[in-house]
Amino acid sequence: MQSVDVLLLPGLGNSGPDHWQSHWEKAHGYHRVEQHEWHKPWLPDWLHELERTVAKSTAADRNVVLVAHSLACALVAHYGLKRPRNVLGAFLVSPADVDSSDCTPDEVRNFTHMPLVALPFPALVINSSNDPYVCHQRAALFADKWGADFEDIGPAGHINASSNLGAWPEGHARFEDAVAEWISPISA
Repeated sequence: MQSVDVLLLPGLGNSGPDHWQSHWEKAHGYHRVEQHEWHKPWLPDWLHELERTVAKSTAADRNVVLVAHSLACALVAHYGLKRPRNVLGAFLVSPADVDSSDCTPDEVRNFTHMPLVALPFPALVINSSNDPYVCHQRAALFADKWGADFEDIGPAGHINASSNLGAWPEGHARFEDAVAEWISPISA
């Protein structure tokens, strides 16, 4: 099996201690991409930090898998425009609709316009039917335009700490299945 770094990409405000990303970081040793400003995100800065972190893995001859939540899904969509190498896939949970002032706060407006082009790596979008930060149809549209698979897990809010998912073992099992799918064509 090849060397893979799992990079956790939290959204606006970072993921607190009760968020599933924090549980995964602690339980599985995944690496959180730290941003300098979590509450006033600036797309060029966030992209730079993601590129820098992926470059470290690439220099160590390791591939990466991205695990993004909320605003970080838009970050991954913008990052995909750069056609990065060594990204095996992206697990995109609750993509915040940065183009909608009804769904998202003004602090994220510099992440607009959401790129609606195919990602250069496989992806899976996980969404909730009652996510306040993206309507179901927009999340499905994002997945379609990104060339990603789409799964609706039913009413789970923003799939964050407020959703009371804890470590979200069902999500981690689905993540592991996706990674196995993304790695198998390369290993063959």
